[in-house]
Amino acid sequence: MKLKSIKLAALAFAGILSLGVITAPAFADNACDNICNPGCQVADSVKEANGCNNTTTEKTLPKVVINILNAIIGVSGLVAVVFIILGGIQYMTSTGDAGKVKKARDTILYAVVGLIACVLAFAIVNFVITKILGFE
Repeated sequence: MKLKSIKLAALAFAGILSLGVITAPAFADNACDNICNPGCQVADSVKEANGCNNTTTEKTLPKVVINILNAIIGVSGLVAVVFIILGGIQYMTSTGDAGKVKKARDTILYAVVGLIACVLAFAIVNFVITKILGFE
């Protein structure tokens, strides 16, 4: 009987603690105290209706090119990570076969080289466009 009451008390205590975690207060970000604040995430039409100036977002060609190149490099990096995982699975399932082990190691090696190339491409593209060409 004593053990049952201890378990019941522990369960009640855990329930009370979980309610405290679930109902924790959320504090809103004060970035929108002024709707014209650039950090305020409000539609341009709402800002225009409230008399804010300079609400249009400039989409220059260099910004679009940077975004496209970063997306392509990001997808390439993701593909390289997937190939690293596949190479690891091949390595684990090779059961000691020398040909399968070599193929798995080569897959991992080439995927790591590809991932390094993606990281370097990201750094070089952003450096050239922002520092050398002067676009941000």
